[in-house]
Amino acid sequence: MALKKTDNVKKRSLNKIAGGTSYAVTIPIEYIRELKWRGKQKLEVKLYHDRIIIRDWKPR
Repeated sequence: MALKKTDNVKKRSLNKIAGGTSYAVTIPIEYIRELKWRGKQKLEVKLYHDRIIIRDWKPR
């Protein structure tokens, strides 16, 4: 498994998806539970400077 605990930081590996046009990172289950996210839930993914922000998608 790609999880390595260092203090309060959880390190993950970047994985290439079959087909080669997308990548994936696993998110720790405790984060998913705290945010109350579910499978197939729509999420907003945004690039902000040198960070990627992932949050619940809200229709406008």
